[in-house]
Amino acid sequence: MTPEPLIRRDLWPGDLGAIVKLHGSLYSREFGLDSTFEGHVAASVSRAAIRGFPTNRERVWLVEGVAGIQGSLALTDEGDGEGTVRWFVLDPSLRGRGLGRRLVGELMRAADEIGYERLSLETFSELTVAARIYRSYGFEIVWADPAPRWGRDEITYQRYELALRGEPEGREPSGDGQQAEPFQRFAQLRSSRSAGSRA
Repeated sequence: MTPEPLIRRDLWPGDLGAIVKLHGSLYSREFGLDSTFEGHVAASVSRAAIRGFPTNRERVWLVEGVAGIQGSLALTDEGDGEGTVRWFVLDPSLRGRGLGRRLVGELMRAADEIGYERLSLETFSELTVAARIYRSYGFEIVWADPAPRWGRDEITYQRYELALRGEPEGREPSGDGQQAEPFQRFAQLRSSRSAGSRA
C-alpha cells in the first residue's frame, strides 16, 4: 500500500509549477487532453500568483508523496464575497482512501471561517468522483458548455456554485429539507464553534 502522504498547507517556491505539471501529466494520460489544458491551468495559477496567492483569505493544500507533490487543492479569493475552489487533483495511487473528501471538507470549513458568502468552481463532466464530493456539500451546476477543447472533439465544461450564507437568489428551500441541508450544516458548524468559545 502507498505510504500515507503528507498534507502541507503552505506554499513553497516551485509548488505552483508542480501543480500545473501534475494536472498536465495526469489529465493527458487519463482523459487524452493536450497541452492546451495544461496552459489553461497555468493561466489560472499565474493569475493567482501575480496577485499574491495565498493571501490571508486564501488557502492551499499540497499532498506530498514518495514522488513529490501528488495532489493539490486551493481556495482563491475572487472578491465581492466569492471564493473559488481550484486545482483539485490527486494521483491515482492516493485515490480511494477518502483523502479527496477530507481535503474538500477542510476547504469548506476554511471558507466558512473566512466568511465567504458563496463558492464557485469550474470543472468538466468526466471528473465524476470529484463531482459527487461537490454535490454532497450542496454545490449545483449553473451552466454547462459542451464544445471542442483541449485536443478533444467535445468536453463538457461546467460551473458549480454554492451559497454559504442565505438561500441563493430565486431558490426556495425544498419541502423535504434536502436542498436546505447544506445551509443547515454550515449554520450548525458556526453555532457549535460559537458555543465552544463561550465555554
